[in-house]
Amino acid sequence: MNRMLSVLTRLAPAVAATLTPSLAFAHSGGFHVHGLLSGLQHPLAGIDHLLAMLSVGIIAARTGGRAAILVPACFVAAMVAGATLGIAGIGLPSLETGIALSLMFFGAMVALARPFPLAFAATLTALFGLFHGNAHGLEIPETVGGMAYAIGFLASTSALHATGALAALTLRSRPAAIRAAGIGTSLVGVALAAQLI
Repeated sequence: MNRMLSVLTRLAPAVAATLTPSLAFAHSGGFHVHGLLSGLQHPLAGIDHLLAMLSVGIIAARTGGRAAILVPACFVAAMVAGATLGIAGIGLPSLETGIALSLMFFGAMVALARPFPLAFAATLTALFGLFHGNAHGLEIPETVGGMAYAIGFLASTSALHATGALAALTLRSRPAAIRAAGIGTSLVGVALAAQLI
């Protein structure tokens, strides 16, 4: 009973995201895109980005070795590439669907609670990094404030990757907790995808 309660408690964020669809996607039009502080805050404001960034860190830590640095670096590099396209006015097709799929895939990878081949983990995180970056690049103005926002966003993203990796290492002896987090992340992805239908 206690174990079941513990799992349900960890799934609460997924339930909350499902019940509050207007808050689920972090990017809603660009009114918030200004300055370093906004960039630092933004990845924490939308559950889609928060869960994706933490998941990348968990996947990197579980993969181990060089992946601990390379997997998040691939995500960030792809995010910058996607943002650059967005700033140029080029939006990726099915952008919100790609972000929802990222949570489903990342959540499934976290739920498996095992290492993945480095090439697979790096490629998949880079692919979805393009979508996350593009969503924000479309909102970032080509101003000094926009550049400061982008720097803050990248810094906060990297910190969330490190937090996810630390969580994975701390909970190494409790794989059920990592699995529950992965299942919750996938459920949020499903909820976000359902909103798009």
